[in-house]
Amino acid sequence: MKVFGIAGWSGSGKTTLLEKLIPQFTARGLRVSVIKHAHHGFDLDRPGKDSFRHREAGATQVLMLSGERWVLMHELRDRPEPTLDEQLALLAPCDIVLIEGYKAAAVPKIEIHRPDFGKPPLWPDNPHVVAVATDADIACPLPRLPLNDAAAVAAFILEFTEST
Repeated sequence: MKVFGIAGWSGSGKTTLLEKLIPQFTARGLRVSVIKHAHHGFDLDRPGKDSFRHREAGATQVLMLSGERWVLMHELRDRPEPTLDEQLALLAPCDIVLIEGYKAAAVPKIEIHRPDFGKPPLWPDNPHVVAVATDADIACPLPRLPLNDAAAVAAFILEFTEST
């Protein structure tokens, strides 16, 4: 299982790029999984639903399933967030895991950098950034990828993961 990350500041376009990359990989017959790290709380459930009520009652895990999909919700209940390795171990076998966020994780990643956002680039201080996807003409010692060309970004990721 290959693991590759997409990192950048909030609002830089990480989700949009991933949304375009996934079909690039699946069109090649690859099975893709995604881990998205959120720095803020989130909830996939809704008040009043049975699963919500189970979690509110104190269940640590609630598994919901239907004929179309299943989801396992796990309440941390004041325990530490699982490490990236622990999360990867939970995934079913696949060809590539794309990770959104986890700027500091020790996995190769592409940084999405938009100078117009006014945020500093990550790559000077992050040895795990192996390329920069941008829509601007920036000076950077790493490979520069066209942010709006998902096929080129996917090709880079595949070439990189095959060589490591």
